[in-house]
Amino acid sequence: MKDYIGYILKGMGMGAANVIPGVSGGTIALITGIFERLINAIKSFGLTAFRLLVKGKIKEFVRHTDLWFVIAILGGILIAIVSLAKLFDFLFTHYPVYIWSYFFGLVLASVYFVGRTVDKWKISVIVTFIIGTAIAVIISVLNPATESDNFFYLMVCGVAAICSMILPGLSGSFILFIMGNYKLVAIDAINERDFEILFPVLLGAIVGLILFSHLLSWLLKKYKDETISLLTGFILGSVSILWPWQKAVFLMDETGKRIMKAGDPIIVRYERILPETSHMEFWFAILFIVVGIVSIWLIEKTAERKHVD
Repeated sequence: MKDYIGYILKGMGMGAANVIPGVSGGTIALITGIFERLINAIKSFGLTAFRLLVKGKIKEFVRHTDLWFVIAILGGILIAIVSLAKLFDFLFTHYPVYIWSYFFGLVLASVYFVGRTVDKWKISVIVTFIIGTAIAVIISVLNPATESDNFFYLMVCGVAAICSMILPGLSGSFILFIMGNYKLVAIDAINERDFEILFPVLLGAIVGLILFSHLLSWLLKKYKDETISLLTGFILGSVSILWPWQKAVFLMDETGKRIMKAGDPIIVRYERILPETSHMEFWFAILFIVVGIVSIWLIEKTAERKHVD
């Protein structure tokens, strides 16, 4: 029971991370030591699992799919997403610099802790690290698309978001942001329980998750160091997304007025700016960066202690 409470808490950490555009739940899974087990558990939901279920072999099905572990993680993710959507909406509105600062420190520190799990930094590992970093940097500078509630586009959003959600360094929320549907899906639809929006996203997510987990599981078995270095590169390349000092650039019409949708101005992109070091806000932001770094260090130390025990 103690272990499963821990899994729920780790799931909540993943869920909380996935609500933030730029933070990956996969990063939390990798740091807390459940990433590979989670990928293998997701992959197990295939034909064999289906046959066991149809034949009524429930115990074998539970064992084959690592079901209680999956339920604990998914339960934690759902608890965090539902309970934190409104909180993060409030924090982003009123304290954006502080929340970006905390996650900036958290993700920055995770580059070291994930990277050190690579057994040997040979040429192929270094190359995949550079490739991962480059991919994440390129994604981070893309401008967001226009918001769309088309059923099939929402399914594609679900596939893209879930694949990036389980990849450390590539945030599902940020991918939704790039695809123009972050506010529609991650804020409005969740807060308003709009299942017309959520259903196609969830459908795409389920299909994408099962298919993508097979690829990741194979890569971790055949090329573990290269895969971990690629994921570490993803994390490093995504750090710029979380730069705490950002200025929203809004979509304008010909007269220079902001174009509104549902009462809110449409954001085209965020520009990174240099902070005013003379303001107290700067020093509080630095404090939150340190808190984020310490959070990862504590998670890592707790995981090490449990492994020794």
